[in-house]
Amino acid sequence: MKRLLFALFLTPLLLAAKPFPTSDQWQVYAGGEGPGAGKRVVLVSGDEEYRSEQALPQLAKILTKRHGFETVVLFAQDPEALGIINPNYTSNIPGLEALRDADLMIIATRFRDLPDDQMKEVDDYLKSGRPVIGLRTATHAFNFPAESKWAHYSFNYQGDKSAWEGGFGQAILGTSWVAHHGWHKKESARGIIKDAHTITRGIESGSIWSAADVYTVRDPLGADAVPVVYGEVLT
Repeated sequence: MKRLLFALFLTPLLLAAKPFPTSDQWQVYAGGEGPGAGKRVVLVSGDEEYRSEQALPQLAKILTKRHGFETVVLFAQDPEALGIINPNYTSNIPGLEALRDADLMIIATRFRDLPDDQMKEVDDYLKSGRPVIGLRTATHAFNFPAESKWAHYSFNYQGDKSAWEGGFGQAILGTSWVAHHGWHKKESARGIIKDAHTITRGIESGSIWSAADVYTVRDPLGADAVPVVYGEVLT
């Protein structure tokens, strides 16, 4: 956590990166005025269940139009049909080099097995200590075979318990995939706020609703982990 905070405090001192080039393989929204001016957020989609390819562009527009960030949205694509979003293709997300000058990565992928050059961009970003926000299936964002050099990113990794047990989900976000809490694809959920938090200011407990159930997670690693919203399953 100290390393993360150090990176965050340094960010405003850095020169603004050159705008990321446009392409028909990803979306770029030019930054403007606001607290995010001169900073880049890279949003990585790639799941075949929860439509991150629809949600992340909407989130990117909010970050750009309301807060001034330059945002880059990346999508899963079949190399034989580049420019066409295909969340069922698990081994290609073009444009991850945008992470080189990113100030934040927002990731919502599921069971991806990306090639070496793309995973290196993710790995380099994480090793730099810059912040990450993981959404929904990011607890099981990657799934590599045991012989892969990136096997420790897999959701079910059982290797070095001092560093990467539980893969990307547990090592980076605090918990790997455990189970669905509720009857998957049959029940919805609402958000319960137990303790006041800056993030939930102005939101009443129970007023958040999701058409999907929620995940079972283990108590996140570290005493500084603060649950903000709990999911209550509805029949």
